[in-house]
Amino acid sequence: MEYFEIHGGKRLSGAIEVGGLKNAATPILAATLLTTEPCVISNMPRIEDVFRMLEIMESLGAKVEWIGKRTVRVQTKQLDSRCTDEKIMKKMRSSILLLGPLAARTDKFKVPYPGGCTIGARPLDTHFDALEKLGVQVKQTDCHFEVDARKRHAAKVVLKEFSVTGTENALMLAAALPGKTTIKIAAAEPHVQDLARFLVKMGAKISGIGMHTLVVEGRKKLRGAKHTVIPDFNEAATFLIMGVVTKSPIVVQNAIEDHLDLVLQKLREFGADFKIKKNSIQVIPTEKLRAVTKVDARTYPGIPTDVQAPFGVLATQAKGKTLIHDSLYEGRFNYIEEISKMGAQADIINVHQAVIEGPTKLSGQEITSFDLRAGASLIIAALVAKGKTIVHDAYQVDRGYEKIEERLQKLGARIKRVTSN
Repeated sequence: MEYFEIHGGKRLSGAIEVGGLKNAATPILAATLLTTEPCVISNMPRIEDVFRMLEIMESLGAKVEWIGKRTVRVQTKQLDSRCTDEKIMKKMRSSILLLGPLAARTDKFKVPYPGGCTIGARPLDTHFDALEKLGVQVKQTDCHFEVDARKRHAAKVVLKEFSVTGTENALMLAAALPGKTTIKIAAAEPHVQDLARFLVKMGAKISGIGMHTLVVEGRKKLRGAKHTVIPDFNEAATFLIMGVVTKSPIVVQNAIEDHLDLVLQKLREFGADFKIKKNSIQVIPTEKLRAVTKVDARTYPGIPTDVQAPFGVLATQAKGKTLIHDSLYEGRFNYIEEISKMGAQADIINVHQAVIEGPTKLSGQEITSFDLRAGASLIIAALVAKGKTIVHDAYQVDRGYEKIEERLQKLGARIKRVTSN
C-alpha cells in the first residue's frame, strides 16, 4: 500500500499540463472492440483505470501495443467473452462500458458486476433498459449479468435518466447496428461527444453530438480509426482550484475554456481571477476568497460532480458559509470527515448536502482517500495545511491522475510517494 506524504503551506509556481480525459479514454478503448481492424488512440492517460481496461480487453482477445508514450494500438480480430478477467472487472466501474461492444459482436455472454469508487448508489437499470430496447436481453444472477444479444436491432431509445455510461453503451451498440437508432435523454458531456466523434471515424453516422438527442445510423462492419483523446477538464478544474486555494500563479496547460465555463464562473464568484489563452489558463492569486451561496453539482453543462470535492476544500478557505450540493450521488461527502480532522468547519446535512464555513486554518493530519476525486481534493487540502499530512491509499488517486506527485513537485510542492511496510 502506498501513501502520499505532504508538507503544506507553500505557494506553488510554474506550469502543469493536463493529460487525456480518463472518462473519454475508457469508453473509446471499449469502442475499439466494435471492429476487427486496428485502432490507434493518442493522448492516452497512463493511469490505473486505463491500464486495467486494457488488461480486460487483452483477456477478451485484443492485441494491445503501446507505440508511443501515450499512444496505444488496439486490434481485436477475435473476441472471446468467456475469457473475461473477472477480478479486474470487479475493481472498476468503467468495465460496464464493455456491455455495448460485447452485445454488438457476441450473441451470448456473461460479465461480472463492475466495481469502482464507493460514491453512492449507481444503478444499472438505465443500461439494461437501453440495451433491451435495442433487442438485447439482460438477466441478473447473484454475481453475473447474462446477456442474450441474438435479436439486437436498431430502435428508438429513451433513456431513464441522463446517464453518461448508459448513453455510451447505447451509442456504441447503435453504431454497430444497421439502420437508424434515436437516443433521447442522452448525456452530452465532452467525453460522450468525444466517443461519438470516434465512432463517426469508424464509419457510423451520428447527428446531434453535444445535444440530448442523438440519431445514429449504424453499420454492421465498422472500420479501424485513429483518434486523439481530448484533454481532461476534471483534471484541469482540480489544478485550477489548487492554484486558487494555495494562492499560486500556476499555469494549467491544455485546459479547454469551453469545457470549464461554469467552473470558471463559480471560481470567479469565490473571488478568483484568471488569464485565459488559447491553450492555457493561468491563476491570478487573490488574498481574499469569499464564500458563495451554493456550489451545485449537476449533469453537463453544470459543475461536474467530479470537482465537487475540490470546491469543498476551496470553501474552507473562503469567508462565510457555502452550501455544497451534489444531487447525483449519495457518497460524495466521504472527504468531509477527513478535512474536518484537519480543522475544517464542515457539516453534512444529508447525503446530498453539506455546509462548509471558512476561512479556517488547516493542519496536517493522517487521512484516507476513499475515492478518486476525494483523494485529489485531500491533496489540495494538504498543500494548504500547516505541517505534515499523510494521505493513505494513493492507488485511488492513481486511477485518474498520472504520477501526480511528480507533476506537483515541478510546481514546488513538497510531496512524495511512500510505500508502507
